[in-house]
Amino acid sequence: MSRKKLSEFRAKALLNKALGQAYQGVQLNSEENWQAAADSLDETKSYVVKVDQAEKGRFKKGLVKLKRSHDQVAEDAQELFSQGFQHVLVEEYAEHDQAEERYLTIERVREGSKVSFSKFGGVDVESHAQEISSQLYDGQLIEGLEVDQPIIEGLIKAFDDNYFSFLEINPFLPRENSIEILDAAVEVDDEAAFFEDGWELKDIRSPRSGKISEEELIVQELSANSQASFSLERINENGSIWLLLSGGGASVVVADEVYNLGFGEQLGNYGEYSGNPNTEETQHYTEQVIKLMLKSQGQNKILIIGGGVANFTDVRQTFKGVIAALKNHEQELKDQHCAVYVRRGGPHEKAGLQLMRDYLESAGIPGQVAGPELMLSDVVGQAIQKAEA
Repeated sequence: MSRKKLSEFRAKALLNKALGQAYQGVQLNSEENWQAAADSLDETKSYVVKVDQAEKGRFKKGLVKLKRSHDQVAEDAQELFSQGFQHVLVEEYAEHDQAEERYLTIERVREGSKVSFSKFGGVDVESHAQEISSQLYDGQLIEGLEVDQPIIEGLIKAFDDNYFSFLEINPFLPRENSIEILDAAVEVDDEAAFFEDGWELKDIRSPRSGKISEEELIVQELSANSQASFSLERINENGSIWLLLSGGGASVVVADEVYNLGFGEQLGNYGEYSGNPNTEETQHYTEQVIKLMLKSQGQNKILIIGGGVANFTDVRQTFKGVIAALKNHEQELKDQHCAVYVRRGGPHEKAGLQLMRDYLESAGIPGQVAGPELMLSDVVGQAIQKAEA
């Protein structure tokens, strides 16, 4: 399971529908006719204008505008778009006292659904961390939670029905027989997009400014039209460390190790391929990662090709696709002094690893190729040493 962040607009639409409440939020997209949508807003009301791209700390970064007039909405949207953001959410401003704000999260854990809540909500909730209570939901009334039982039941049902992994509503305002959701953050299992009708891959957001890259869009389309799974998220367009990973577990291990070694800021991308893709699909996916890497202005670029020991993904066939993509950009990779580090295991691993060794040696591309005898985290360490050189 790969957890991805859903747009706030889609999250609120799903939550309010589950609670039988109307939701009047308006999406503005920089690449569509957003001006017409902004002009259609009620001129007698005031609004909240905010970036809707899973960006953390929006309020403190000035990415949330409060009590905006009809005319100011368009000005605010244009300002946020000019900073490179693509998605903006506009909602009617809810007049309230800050003391009314409450905090609630639901998280999927091994034992079930864990509910955490506090009477202190809003941007400073972390300063009241000691006031947050947590317990597993067992269908019974939760003492101290200031919402009616039908409300928490509706939220849990929306959580389960839409394959949420994590839900944060902060803040919300308790109302008679309802709640007013001012801010919501949702993480979903992105694999559910293939059989879930409440949201789509286009509703998933990346925590960054700037438009989604052409390469990421290509991977989204590739994944939507394949029995295999592909994901690609650009984190730092000028990063030095780039990942081509197989399996969600491997992607987490490698990314965590990069951060643990103090090179998180140099990580260019995150993502993975899995589900036994064929050679052509693997080549197409690899091409997109390589293109992003070659566009980077980073120095001492490293491509880490990694994965655990696969159960059924054919290492030989997928590596044929990887090698084909490397060949297509061979001279550029050499001109930019890129290095390639490989660690993989699974069906036909011996033949696949030998293909990779032979190719890198013949192409004159530096790096290392290893099988399961080398721990996945160890290959990261070796690649980091190269990046530091």
